[in-house]
Order: sequence, then C-alpha cells, then structure tokens
Amino acid sequence: MSAPIALVDCNNFYASCERLFQPELRGKPVVVLSNNDGCVIARSNEAKALGIGMGDPWHLSKPKFARHGVIVRSSNYTLYGDLSRRVMSVLGEFTPDLEIYSIDEAFLSFQGFEGRLERHARQLRRTVMQWTGIPVSVGIAPTKTLAKVANRTAKKRTGSDGVCCLMEESAQVTALNDLALTDLWGVAGRMASRLESIGIGTPLQLRDADTALLRERLGVVMERMALELRGIPCHELVLAIPDRKSIVASRSFGRIVTSRDEMLEALSAHTERAAEKLRRQNLAASQLSVFLMTNPFKPTERQYSNSCSMRLPVATADTAVLIAAAARLLNRIWREGYRYKKAGVMLLDLAPASVVQGDLWSEPDSPRRKDLMRTLDQLNSDFGRGAVRFAATGIEQSWKLRCEQRSPRFTTDWREILSVGG
Repeated sequence: MSAPIALVDCNNFYASCERLFQPELRGKPVVVLSNNDGCVIARSNEAKALGIGMGDPWHLSKPKFARHGVIVRSSNYTLYGDLSRRVMSVLGEFTPDLEIYSIDEAFLSFQGFEGRLERHARQLRRTVMQWTGIPVSVGIAPTKTLAKVANRTAKKRTGSDGVCCLMEESAQVTALNDLALTDLWGVAGRMASRLESIGIGTPLQLRDADTALLRERLGVVMERMALELRGIPCHELVLAIPDRKSIVASRSFGRIVTSRDEMLEALSAHTERAAEKLRRQNLAASQLSVFLMTNPFKPTERQYSNSCSMRLPVATADTAVLIAAAARLLNRIWREGYRYKKAGVMLLDLAPASVVQGDLWSEPDSPRRKDLMRTLDQLNSDFGRGAVRFAATGIEQSWKLRCEQRSPRFTTDWREILSVGG
C-alpha cells in the first residue's frame, strides 16, 4: 500500500482569520470581499447557509446583506499571509515532508504513522487550533486526489470531527459515491461535460474508466486522475519550491487614474513591492515589463491598453534601479486623455542574486546597495509594510484600491496591534 498522504485545509480561511481577533464575529455570517471591495471571495458557514455565493457582487448585495445581518470585511492579505505562515510552521512539526500547496492548504506525508493515522491527524488539528486559532480539516488517503476527496468528506460528513481517512478501498468507494464530477480536484464544468460526452458521469465511473481512452480523448491529466482515484500515486509531494520564473505586482485602482504623475506613483509602488518579493527569494531580475489599461467593462469609454519591456544592463534587485527603469517604460506607452483602471509591473529572467555578473560597462548591485535594501526590508518587516518607502511611490496614494471594510493587520503592524480596553 502507498504511503499515506494528508491534505490539511484551513476551514473558511479568510473568514476564520477575521474571527480570530474579533470574537464578536463568531457564529455570525461573515463574508470577505475581493480587491476594491468588488465581490465575495470567502464566506463563513453561516453566510453559505444564507445562500450567499462566491462572486456575488458587493454593490448589488448590500440590501440582502443588511437584511440578514451579514458582516462584511475587505480583503486583508497581509493578515492572511502572516497567519498562513504560522499554520504552515505548525504543520511542519508533524512531518518532515510538507508541500505548501496554497495559502490555506498543504499536503503532508504521514509515512511512519500508519498505525495511528487518525490519532495523529486529530492531534494535528488540536495543535493548530491551540497555537494559531485557525480550524482545519484533515483528509488522509494513498494519493493526493483521494486526499482531496477525504478532506472534502471530513468537512461535509457529520460526526467526522474534521478528520477522514480513506486508506481502504471500501471507504474510498463510499466517499466517491457522495460526490459529483465537479467536486473532484481539477474538474470544472467544461471538463465534466467532456467526460459525460464519453459516458463518464460520476467519480466512480471515472475511476473505473479505460485509462487508454482517457489519455486519447482527454489527455494525460485525466488518465492520471483516474489512476489516483484507484489509489495509484501519480503526483509526488513537491518538497522544494522551484525558483520563480517571474514576479508580477499589479492592482486595479481604487478610482480612475488620468494623470501621468499618479500613474508613475502607482507603478513605482508596484515595482517596490515586486523588488521586495525578489529580494526575499534571493533573486535578481534581468528584464522589466510594465503595462496599463483602461476599463474593458465600460465599452462606452475610450479604450487603450499597452505594455513595454526593457532588458536591464545587469540583473538587479535594487528598488531604485527598477523604479527608474519603470519610469522610462511608462514614458513610452503613456497616452493622455484616457481613464486608466489598472497598471502593473513584471520582473522577468530571474536568477540567483549570488551569481549575477557584471560586464565591461555595468556592475552588479554593490554590497553597500544590498545593505541598504536589506535595511529597508527589515524596517518594513519590524514596523509594518510602508513604514519606509521610496518617495516616488507618493504620499497619499489616493489611487490605491478601496478597502473600506478592512480589519486591522493585527499581527504585522505595531500601529494596528490588538488593544484591550480597561
């Protein structure tokens, strides 16, 4: 039998993060909105029970939310990211083999715990809850795909206490019987339609399908899914995070931007953020690209979008150098008279900063500049993002995305740390 794999998934993660430092939200319907307070991207169980769907637009849902007492929060990714790191750190205490799959999910190898899988999983749940305050569900199975099924079953099945083990075939068949095709990992509506066109309408039928036919008609991905549903591993744990090929920083504006100065501020801020990510991974960029666009969802307005790239003389992680390059690129594509909705930057051709070499005319980042960048990053880490920033990013930043319902960043900003009244 294959070594057991566990999928740990944080329950309603964004909503759980909001409740962690605001206990008055517990037991009440809570939703979290996307950037610029656009639409619903996370819901508590109470909100789901009210029929609130993922993607429901905030501006159309206000009357319904008010009628049912729904509590609305703007997305607070700084808080969510920090709590995610804490959860993943705790998970690392329970296995040496951990794959962080997303901000709220991780695959763990439970090899060596075969004699006490469920007991180990329940101890993991209790520890994560005690140390971080975030509730999780655990699904255990021989393959990643079945672990996903087990995790879903752990959440849905009454009396499971957040843990489901599908190491035996009979348990796998029972769990798969309760699912639709679109409940499977990676099977959306279009793929489900293609499966149904060849006579596969349930997860069990997919499991038992002819793998040669699946490969011929739908590709190797579906063939591997069928094998994984049979308990044959096709996807190993990814224990080492591969080097990034690119880094993108972009946001829609909180209000329309029409002036070049504001656009330069926004691009400088995005570049600053991208450079910080670059240094965090000890990388340097050899190429920079910027883009801007109007709102394509307003066809009555004049439309314009453009992008431009530049190869840097030497790969760099210096924010000042990158901002200067972004400004030059903006000059090439800026057009007056348009109402811009979004802009961003992309860092490309990334390489380890330790192996960057200069040429006859240009030198890599000097030790002094590297020390300066490290100092800036450390100050922003200690005192909150934006505590120290480049003047080119602006002071008021009135173009920033809307987040009128955002909670404080309780764990990463001294100015927003939780206070208790006397």
